[in-house]
Amino acid sequence: MQKHSERMRQEGRTLSFVPTMGFLHDGHLSLMQAGRQRGDRLIISIFVNPTQFAPNEDFDSYPRDFERDLDLAREVGVDVVFAPQRESLYPDGYQTYVRSEGLSNHLCGISRPIFFTGVATIVTKLFHIVMPTIALFGEKDYQQLTVIRRMVQDLNMGIEIIGCPTVREPDGLAMSSRNAYLKPEQRAAALSLSQALFHASKRVQSGETETSTIIEDAFKRITAHAETEVDYIAVVDAETLVDIEAIDRPARMALAVRVGTTRLIDNIALNP
Repeated sequence: MQKHSERMRQEGRTLSFVPTMGFLHDGHLSLMQAGRQRGDRLIISIFVNPTQFAPNEDFDSYPRDFERDLDLAREVGVDVVFAPQRESLYPDGYQTYVRSEGLSNHLCGISRPIFFTGVATIVTKLFHIVMPTIALFGEKDYQQLTVIRRMVQDLNMGIEIIGCPTVREPDGLAMSSRNAYLKPEQRAAALSLSQALFHASKRVQSGETETSTIIEDAFKRITAHAETEVDYIAVVDAETLVDIEAIDRPARMALAVRVGTTRLIDNIALNP
């Protein structure tokens, strides 16, 4: 992979890169389409990264379908699929990790304390191996996008990070590989996440600025459904991810909710 990228860069080609954990859906494909338009060569990775899963999380059961992923990658015009084995990235004796501070201490970082160290480590390793000019990430994972942008800036990586809009299913549910876990009868509960966010956006557009009121309303809408357990609902500064009391600057409303055993996340921009 490194030799291929070195050769392409020496030829003056722009390399677009979309890192994934596979089980591709239209959200991933939209990132690839954007990468196809922006670069001369489109590279994706498929690797379920073990270091971002806590022992009680779903690493072993995370959905995988490598052959289907390859078919979808071909259809969208991917040039290279980098699919390393675990031993190649984390050999015996591995002990070096990239730790993000500040941004990772909010939202998902509270209930998943190892998650962003795992993300920062694997993305750093992939960037060193693939050597992209451009890397694309979805805004559905807004905190992850923010952490990676900061990491690239702090570590002088010289890679352009592009955030792409969340892709939703026709009923509004944010696309995620974990949606495959949902039972049909849990769909309405899962939809309460996006519905709560859309309603919050309308309230802000109508003049509401008090975040506690917006959060309380979202909590009631989500917990009205059976099998929902709120991890967090927050309104934060769009850049620092620090909680804010009033929407007086560009903000992001983010939430994480368990529907049954499935943990779902979603977010929306709230601008005064």
